[in-house]
Amino acid sequence: MSIGIVIASHGEFAAGIKQSGSMIFGEQEKVQAVTFMPNEGPADLHAKIEEAIATFDAEDEVLVLADLWSGSPFNQASTVMGENPERKIAIITGLNLPMLIQAYTERMMDASAGVEKVVANIIKEAKGGIKALPEELQPAEETAVAAPAAVQSAIPEGTVIGDGQIKINLARVDTRLLHGQVATAWTPDSKANRIIVVSDNVAKDDMRKTLIGQAAPNGISANTVPVKKMIEVAKDPRFGDTKALLLFETPQDALAAVEGGVPIKTLNIGSMAHSVGKTYVNKVLSMDKKDLETFEKLRDLGVEFDVRKVPSDSKEDLWKLIDSVRDQLQ
Repeated sequence: MSIGIVIASHGEFAAGIKQSGSMIFGEQEKVQAVTFMPNEGPADLHAKIEEAIATFDAEDEVLVLADLWSGSPFNQASTVMGENPERKIAIITGLNLPMLIQAYTERMMDASAGVEKVVANIIKEAKGGIKALPEELQPAEETAVAAPAAVQSAIPEGTVIGDGQIKINLARVDTRLLHGQVATAWTPDSKANRIIVVSDNVAKDDMRKTLIGQAAPNGISANTVPVKKMIEVAKDPRFGDTKALLLFETPQDALAAVEGGVPIKTLNIGSMAHSVGKTYVNKVLSMDKKDLETFEKLRDLGVEFDVRKVPSDSKEDLWKLIDSVRDQLQ
């Protein structure tokens, strides 16, 4: 038994840092780089991680060094970990060169060490590798303050918090739901204090709900609810101080929410995965006739559309995109 290492990143970063590690530490066995490229989807990345792990011996433990907490490499590695409970897998995010070198060092110093033993040392070294020159630019370390205990008692029904109206700072359709772009770009841009995934399918999937909770950025709660529950929440005065970022896996879920009274004025269209029978309308959006009909119903209900992958993108006109392929959606 030994530890196999998977280095996973957006773009070629994983391949590059693996090469850097080899220059410093020499070529290493049982190390695989997994790159997530712009033209690939979550299923492609999931398959790559599975293939990387399959190159290790069956009894090997697995250490995944990923670039970004809540990013797609982390999310798919977490999914693989959940699908293989019999195999010991650990994931560390914040990939940097000191982290990789320490992982190599830990394996070399104790070939029988398990991932539990080596993770703490790797994290310590990765953090210690972040230094500034001149030294006065190095921030003083802050003493951690214990978080206050959570309030256990539920707020009584009928209590009015704030103005009694939930604030929907952003509503987004995104097949990948809560991933790196949402956690690191859309959440701060929206100034939301809670992420709510609204999906009947995901609400029934304990593994996906767990992964969504894990992917939430620091200080932000993430919950998964079925559409019916979201409709109830939108009418509940106890959510008056909530500034929500709503994530829908499909436009159909968004339509059901709007028809039920969830006050969505603008719907951000981020990504819609391609599958059999769907047509690409741009690089990240694929639709079929049912999707077209759903967007037309949303439009008729007064919803406007904001087609952007990330906040810095220029807004695209949904109807121009649809018109360019409309004859293929009939």
